Amino acid sequence: MKKIAVLILFVFSIKGNAQSSNGIFSKDPIVNLENFQQQRIYFGFYLGFNSYDFKFDYNEVTSDVQVKKSTGFNVGMIGDLKLQEHINLRFEPGLYYTKRDLYYPGFSRKIDALREVNSTYIHLPLLLKFSSLRTGNIRPYLVGGTSATLNLSSNSKSKDDNAEQKFRVKPWTLNYEIGFGIDVFSEYFIFSPSIRGVFGLSDELIRDNDPNSPWTGNIESLKTRAIFINFSFH
Repeated sequence: MKKIAVLILFVFSIKGNAQSSNGIFSKDPIVNLENFQQQRIYFGFYLGFNSYDFKFDYNEVTSDVQVKKSTGFNVGMIGDLKLQEHINLRFEPGLYYTKRDLYYPGFSRKIDALREVNSTYIHLPLLLKFSSLRTGNIRPYLVGGTSATLNLSSNSKSKDDNAEQKFRVKPWTLNYEIGFGIDVFSEYFIFSPSIRGVFGLSDELIRDNDPNSPWTGNIESLKTRAIFINFSFH
């Protein structure tokens, strides 16, 4: 969170002392990039952070698998197509890295109880952006849509399973996403912080070779849950 705060402060200090006289948040701001919304197509990039989780559903009531989350990072590109005055279609391909530790109940040895899941994703969301009316140099928006994710660290082709300390998931997953953000128009570019929730639609888990495996035998489904905080620049 300290890194996020520093980044926000850095972006808003770009214009320095000029902010006080004609800045974004002054009482009567000069309207920046007034004709930007008239563009049919534009591009940008984003940097950000993520927090990935897993949602477990079980066949029978049992002690839950505990997930220890960590903060990962995101980087990607933005392609934006204007459909209507307040509706845009967005494609935001990106590379996402994260780490989760899974703690399975019922084991006495750490080597059996702990699975470290390091994941590198290629994330491919197709989103609709619904923007409000612009007020000065501020324009809030909602965003939602679907995405496909390729897990480059899925271990899906491995013949080893949890009996050999190998946690496996499917390489491709489908998700739906919903979030909100705000466009801040500066003199030369648009800065857009946003937060988005991601919800997996399909079971990702590859079961162990033993149908009675203590790691996968009682799991009905395993689905991704995630929160993205992105900082976009157009």
